[in-house]
Amino acid sequence: MNSRQRAYLKGMASALDAVVHIGKAGLIPEVTASVAEVLEAREILKISVLKNCDKEPAEMAKVLAERTHSEVVQVIGRKIILYKESNNKQRKKIILP
Repeated sequence: MNSRQRAYLKGMASALDAVVHIGKAGLIPEVTASVAEVLEAREILKISVLKNCDKEPAEMAKVLAERTHSEVVQVIGRKIILYKESNNKQRKKIILP
């Protein structure tokens, strides 16, 4: 992903609300499964890391990206933005420049 595509996705994500919240339990398999499911449906996802989570958001973003085969668009504060192109052509919503 180049910088132009990353900037485009950041702009799209700014209007999104966080759908997944990671709390005290951290990256349990259920969280990873829900992230993968939402990424397949939406292609872009904003995740909120709650204050009671003791892991670093940047490290969690890398692990989630590896587990879901997605790309980290941005980690800012306690927010993570992930992108994964949908495998289903009918669900594909985002066309990168």
